[in-house]
Amino acid sequence: MDPDHPAAPTPADELRELNELLRTRPPMARPLPTFDPATAPADPAELHVSWLLGALREGVPDAQVVTLSTAGHDGRTDARVLALRGIDPVRGGWSVHADARSPKGRQLAERPWAALTSYWPELGRQIRVRGPVESVPLAGLPAAERALSPAGERALRVGRQSQPLAGLTDCEAAWSAAAPATGDADGLAAHTRYTVLAEEVEFWQGDPSRRHRRLAYRRRPDGAWDRTLLWP
Repeated sequence: MDPDHPAAPTPADELRELNELLRTRPPMARPLPTFDPATAPADPAELHVSWLLGALREGVPDAQVVTLSTAGHDGRTDARVLALRGIDPVRGGWSVHADARSPKGRQLAERPWAALTSYWPELGRQIRVRGPVESVPLAGLPAAERALSPAGERALRVGRQSQPLAGLTDCEAAWSAAAPATGDADGLAAHTRYTVLAEEVEFWQGDPSRRHRRLAYRRRPDGAWDRTLLWP
C-alpha cells in the first residue's frame, strides 16, 4: 500500500466507523440554555413564540422548519420537513402550507390529524404539537396570507410533487416552462393552509446529564390548558 495514497474506505469500513461513532459520541455534549417550567405561561402558543423568536434571534439555521407527521387511511406513518407559516394563539392553531395533491395533502384528507415537531440542536430544544387538522385553500384567504416566494410559487405551478421523475432534464424543462411567478397564490387551487388545532403541546429542554425538562400542555374542553411535568 502506498502510504502517500491510502486506499479509499470501503462501504464496510464506513459502516464500522459510523456504528462506532453512534455508540461513542454523546448527544448534547455542549452548554445548553436552561428552562424553568414554573415560569412558563398559561398558553403554549405564547411559549412557542418565545422559544422560536429566541432561536431566530440566535441565528439558529432554519429555526422555522418543522417536521409534519401524518398517516393515511392505511395507518402507515409518514413525515417530512417544511416551514411553519403561522401561530394563532386565539384558536390554538399552528399552520403550514402545502399542495393538496401531494402525498401529505392526500393523507391529511384521508385522516386529518397530525403532529408538528421542531428541533433546534444548537439549543437542545424540541416542541411537539398534536391535534386535528383544518384545511383551507389559500386562494380564499387575504392576499397577505397567500403570498408566496417566487421559488415556492414556481414549484406549485409545476406540481407533480413526489411523482416518479425520469431524469433531471425533465425537471429543468418543466421549471423553465412554468408560468412566471406573480407572488400570489390566487388561481393555484391546490395550495392549501393546514392548521393543526392543538390538543397537546410539549416543550422539551435537553440536558447533557439527561435530566431533561419536559412540560406538556393539554387542552381542556373549555379551551383552557392544563400543564403537567413529565419525567425525562
